[in-house]
Amino acid sequence: MASYLNIKPVYGTIEVGHIHYSPALQNRCAATEAMYLMMGNAFDIGYRRYEWKCTALNQRSRRAAARYVFFYKGLFRQHMVVRDHNRDSAWFACVDGEWPQLKAAYETWLDPPNFHEADQQRQSLSALTDPILVAREQ
Repeated sequence: MASYLNIKPVYGTIEVGHIHYSPALQNRCAATEAMYLMMGNAFDIGYRRYEWKCTALNQRSRRAAARYVFFYKGLFRQHMVVRDHNRDSAWFACVDGEWPQLKAAYETWLDPPNFHEADQQRQSLSALTDPILVAREQ
């Protein structure tokens, strides 16, 4: 399961969240393809910014956001109260101007010849997206 939330058409922002992949889907090509399709849909219908937020303590979610090439935007301290405790939130995002390059990287990665049997990749997504990250930092 993954959902769009915090949808703000007036600002052109949309968030992906409540991501719960079954063990059968975790670390599989289909999980990455699902994120690619959701991101592509958001940009195709006119959203300018695609966001990912998670509790700062959730290292798995933070690694996933980075792997999917969401750029780290910062830590929002005491962003909310959850179960009577302060929650710091890590915020990540990508924007429409970055999407054409990201889309090409995802499509190259998702291309069936990029995989051996059992979803073993020949070229990693990060190898395809690292040049985008480097260019963005300059």
